[in-house]
Amino acid sequence: MFQNDKKSSTFRTITERTSASSGCGGKEVAGTDMNAAVTSDAKDTAVSKDDRAQQKQQKPCIIWFTGLSGSGKTTTAIALEKRLNAMGKHTYLIDGDHLRQGLNSDLSFTDEDRTENIRRVGEVAKLFVDAGLIVIVALISPFKADRLAVRNLVKKDEFIEVYMNTPLEVCEQRDVKGLYKKARAGEIQNFTGVDSRYEKPEQPDVVIDSSTAMTAETVDRVISTIV
Repeated sequence: MFQNDKKSSTFRTITERTSASSGCGGKEVAGTDMNAAVTSDAKDTAVSKDDRAQQKQQKPCIIWFTGLSGSGKTTTAIALEKRLNAMGKHTYLIDGDHLRQGLNSDLSFTDEDRTENIRRVGEVAKLFVDAGLIVIVALISPFKADRLAVRNLVKKDEFIEVYMNTPLEVCEQRDVKGLYKKARAGEIQNFTGVDSRYEKPEQPDVVIDSSTAMTAETVDRVISTIV
């Protein structure tokens, strides 16, 4: 059982052992510093990323969709996860809009907060890779340096950058949420493609124009890079 040591702000594990000095089978309590135990034993008992990947029979990686709002990132990411799931792969989809409602709800759309948004998502994605999963991320992620920082969190072949190179005019025509219209009217500030820049990837692993390619075709192209 565990006991919280408020004075040292650590946990101590409580074990029972038979007292050698007691002839009636009395028990005494021994304390062990959990922090020390975890530090000394972690390497010996930890399950590795390779162990988790082998259990799932797959190569973990991050598939990172980047592009303007309305470029087809989320639509393609959802279709990709569905296909991979049907193939028996273990996946998780991280969508920027959902994270903005929880983990990153304290962030705005300034350049600084966009960078912090990507940093947090990258760290979460890295943990999922360590768990042996294929992580699918759909984020505008407008800045090269931020995307590179995430790429550098994992091995070179564990990050696949998918650039949704759908023309701005097509993205604006779709504008399901009316965001471009509001940005053009000045109702939304720091909107990527309008008054905030988007830095195109220089060497993405996959380039897709969803205005000319069917979703099934784009999914095929992405899967071909990981299987």
